[in-house]
Amino acid sequence: MEKIIDKFKSAIEQNNFFKQIETPDTYNSLGTTWEISKEIGSGFYWMYAQKNLFDIKIHDFFFYEDSFMEFNMPECLSITEYFSISGEELKPYRRLNAGCIKTFVGGYEPYRVLIHKNIPVRSIGIEIMPDFYEKFLKEQYPNQYTHPLEAFQAIDQIYEFPQMQKLFFELKNYKENNGLSSHLYYESKVNECVSLVLDYANELKTEKLNPLAADDISSLNDVVDYINDHYAFDIPLKRLANIALMGTTKLKKSFKQYKGCTITEYIQARRMAQAEHLIIETDLNINQIAKTVGYSTSSRFATLFKNSTGLLPNEYRKISKK
Repeated sequence: MEKIIDKFKSAIEQNNFFKQIETPDTYNSLGTTWEISKEIGSGFYWMYAQKNLFDIKIHDFFFYEDSFMEFNMPECLSITEYFSISGEELKPYRRLNAGCIKTFVGGYEPYRVLIHKNIPVRSIGIEIMPDFYEKFLKEQYPNQYTHPLEAFQAIDQIYEFPQMQKLFFELKNYKENNGLSSHLYYESKVNECVSLVLDYANELKTEKLNPLAADDISSLNDVVDYINDHYAFDIPLKRLANIALMGTTKLKKSFKQYKGCTITEYIQARRMAQAEHLIIETDLNINQIAKTVGYSTSSRFATLFKNSTGLLPNEYRKISKK
């Protein structure tokens, strides 16, 4: 049986972007490390894999030019936290944001992504394999077993998941190599991760027991269209409620159920996407860009931009134009 590390080695190296090296001191020596080709970028990809059950991965690299990548990922359920990134997933299309946790189901279609030049990709994630979620879990807990696929799909992309963020922080900073105890530590964190995903999905399921009515979905689409046209302006919640023909409380709850984020988070994501474009493609100063996308002060804009990309606006402009 092909080992998990060999499955991912093929995916990682198929574009000749990375080559395997000896693991540097900045990462746990229990893992395997790849270095990005010096001709196209700088940085590392680290992975700890346990048989055919799971892996833990850390990304810290950037490309010198905008880079399109397509990976034939093995079948897996993945969850990742991004600390810094700029780019787009291409199928389905979705902007990549820092400060969020995303899930991905591998093994069905190639993963296609465009990564913007010079912006660091910094992330940590966990991938569990079929031998873990279809065999190991089922054998260990036959009476309570639930396939975790729907739970991972339910999360999709979220910004508030403090328990998972704490887990990833602990994993990212774990450098011990104490033999069996370190292997057990990683195993326990993967089990904790899956438990958190299942719990979170159960909470979402409870919230979605009452599906949105067709008329409400149509009204919410009107709200989304209005925001897309007016995101750079102050938009009173009452105005959106009037457009949706809903009370403000129902609108907030229904919007989050429909889009998976709050109205404020959606507006900020639209503003940050436009801000990235203006920073790279224009000579407007940061204060002008802040006002253009809807912020009265550059300091507030800078804080939110760093939350979105992992970099301050001036840092983003500097490294994107190298």
